[in-house]
Amino acid sequence: MPSNEAAWLVAEKVKPLEVKPATYTPPGEHEIVIKNAAVAINPADWLLQELAPFPLNYPTILGHDVAGEVVEVGSSVTRFRVGDRVLGKAVGFTTHRDCDNAFQLYTVVLDNLASPIPSTMSFEAAAVIPLGLSTAACGMYQKNYLALQYPSVSPKPTDQVLLVWGGSSSVGSNGIQLGVSSGYEVITTASPRNFDYVKKIGASQVFDYNSKTIIEELVDALKGKTIAGVLDCIAANEAIEVCAEVLRKSQGNKFISTVIKASEDLPGGVKTKWIYGGDLKDNEVGKIVYEDYLPKALAEGKFVPAPDPVVVGKGLHAIQDGLDTLKKGASAKKYVITL
Repeated sequence: MPSNEAAWLVAEKVKPLEVKPATYTPPGEHEIVIKNAAVAINPADWLLQELAPFPLNYPTILGHDVAGEVVEVGSSVTRFRVGDRVLGKAVGFTTHRDCDNAFQLYTVVLDNLASPIPSTMSFEAAAVIPLGLSTAACGMYQKNYLALQYPSVSPKPTDQVLLVWGGSSSVGSNGIQLGVSSGYEVITTASPRNFDYVKKIGASQVFDYNSKTIIEELVDALKGKTIAGVLDCIAANEAIEVCAEVLRKSQGNKFISTVIKASEDLPGGVKTKWIYGGDLKDNEVGKIVYEDYLPKALAEGKFVPAPDPVVVGKGLHAIQDGLDTLKKGASAKKYVITL
C-alpha cells in the first residue's frame, strides 16, 4: 500500500500547515484514487484556515482541486483505468473524510467528479479547473438555481443572455465558457486590464464593475434581449445589489446564483441563492459536466483551463506559502503547487 502524506491543519486558525503522514485509503465502489501531481489553491482554503467560518473536525486536510494519475479504481468504475491522466474535484469538506481532500499525495475522488485530460495538457493547467467549474455548474444547471440548458460541444442557441459578474475570477472563467457551451450569449464584468482575457474565453461584451454607471450600461446592453439570470462569481462591489437592479430593469429570469450567502428575496421579485460547489456530486449535474461534456470539450479544445495557472511552489510544504500568497489577491490567474 502506498505511503501517504498530507499538509494538515492541526487546529482552528493555526499556521502553518504541518506536513505529516496520512492514511492511504482504497477507493469505494464508485471512486478512484489519484496520485496528485498538482493541486490548486482557492480562497476558501485560506479562509477556512484563518477565519474558521465553518466547524471542522481537527486535525483536518484542506483543498478542492487535484490533477494527477489514477492509481486505483473502485469495483464499479468503468470510465477510468490505472495510469489515466485525470483532474478531479475533492469533496472532503462535504464528506468529512480526510482521504477526500486535496492537500495530500493521494486523494480519493468520486468517478462522477473526475475527467480524463488530454496528453497535451499539463497537470498544472488541469488543476485550475475543478472547483471553479463545479461552482459555476451548480449555480447554472441545478434545477433550484438558474436551471440553464446543459453544455455541449455543439450547443443549440437559446437566444438568451447570461450575465456573469466577475468574469476573470476562477468561477467566472469557467462560467463564461460553460455559458457559451450552453448556447447563451455571455455578458460579463471585470477590471479593464482583464477585458481582453474574458473576451478571449467567450464573453461577447465586458463592462468595468467599478464604473459609476455600471447599472445603466448593463441595462442598455440587455435592451431587447432576454436574460437567463446572473452568475455572481465574486460577490464584491455590491454585486448582488447592482445585479438585482439590472434584473429589475430587464426582461427575463430575475434570479442570481451567488458565491456568498445573501438574502434570498430582494425587492422587485429578484431571488438569490448561495452556491455550494460540492452539491453536484449528489445529482445529475456531476455526470452532465464531468462525464458527458468536459472530456470531449477538453479533447477538442472547446473548453480550456482558466484562469492561467501560476506555479508558486513544489511539495506539500509549499502549500502554506501558496495560501499566504493567494490571501494577498489574484487576478486572472490561479496559484498551483506541484507535487
